[in-house]
Order: sequence, then C-alpha cells, then structure tokens
Amino acid sequence: YIGIYIAGSFKILPQNFTDNQHNIFVTKNGSFIGWIDVADEIRKEAKEVIDFLHSKNIKTVLLSGDRKEKCEALAQQLGINEVIAEQTPQQKLEKITALNAEQPTAMVGDGINDAPALAKASLGISLSDASQIAMQSSDVILMNHGLKNLPYALGLGKHTNITIKENLFWAFAYNIVAIPIAAFGFLTPTVAALAMGFSDIVLALNSVRLFVKKVY
Repeated sequence: YIGIYIAGSFKILPQNFTDNQHNIFVTKNGSFIGWIDVADEIRKEAKEVIDFLHSKNIKTVLLSGDRKEKCEALAQQLGINEVIAEQTPQQKLEKITALNAEQPTAMVGDGINDAPALAKASLGISLSDASQIAMQSSDVILMNHGLKNLPYALGLGKHTNITIKENLFWAFAYNIVAIPIAAFGFLTPTVAALAMGFSDIVLALNSVRLFVKKVY
C-alpha cells in the first residue's frame, strides 16, 4: 500500500490543526506527519534601501504569498510600512492594479509568481539573478549588487526626466527667439546655421551632465 504524500502551506492541514508557525507541512493520506522549516536570507542591503525610500517619502509595501506572521516579522525587522500577505499571483496583480489607480506604483520582484504584477506596475523592477519570466516582465533590471542599485536607478530615472524637460524648454525657447530674428533678416544664413549647431551642443552638454551628476 502506497500512501499519498502532500507538501504545502498550512492550508493543506486538517481544520483541527492549530500549529501553523512553520513553512512547509507534510501530510500522508490527509494526516499531518511533519514539517520543514525554511528561512529566507534577508539581503544585507535591504534595510539601507528601505531607509532610503522612506527618506524620499516613498511608502513601502510588502506584497507576498507567504504567511502573514512571517511577513509581519520581516516588515518589522526592515521597517516596511504595510504588509499584504498570503496573496496568489492573481491577487498580487489585482492589488498592483488598485495601487496604480491611486498613484504611480513601482514593484520590485524576482519570482515567477511576481511576473504578472511586475508587468502591470507603473514601473516593474527585477534583479539580474531573478527568474527569466520576472526579468522579461520588468521595465528595469538591477545588475551586479541587487537592491543596492535601486536608489541609483530611481535617482537616475528622475534626473533623466528632469534633463529631458530642460532640453525641451531650451530648444523651444531658442527657436522662439531665433526663428523670428532669422526671418526678419537680422541673421545671415551662415550665422543662423552656426547658431543652430551651437544650440545642439548646449543640449548635448546638458545631457552629458548625467554622467557626473549626483543623482541620489
């Protein structure tokens, strides 16, 4: 006689079983026979990154499929603002959709179950050692040092956006001033061409500042 063994979360346990403090439970023919405890290793840079986000008034949410007790303990250790635990991939997707409706939402994830929510987030961020589908669903992939590069990525994105707006402003302002002057004949074609080339150089130099600018 071969029994049926099932390993899973506390949800596979008989209803009269009260000890749900472990990670993986094993049953045989519907009866509990043991458990397996697995502990996640917190990335050493995680607390530093969370503190950085809070310093920028960015709310942090732990959205996970793990047990609520485990998630709350992790959130308390890292200082995360809100915990949404025991979520299926579909529930994660629905939660990100709801958060997006309130305000732009960035999500960091590395698992297969995170892929739908990563694709739906305003900004999906994954890691270079994440699952392939998570990376394909993301807008940004953090290389080399994992979460350590998240502040730099967010800062670079912010300052790139600022630089684009600056370049558009100067380009429009330059043309608004220069085109009428050239149209009324106050500039020769040669001078006008040189002036246009000079404006391109100014915009290029403004963009190059991103390489040396402190972005966070």
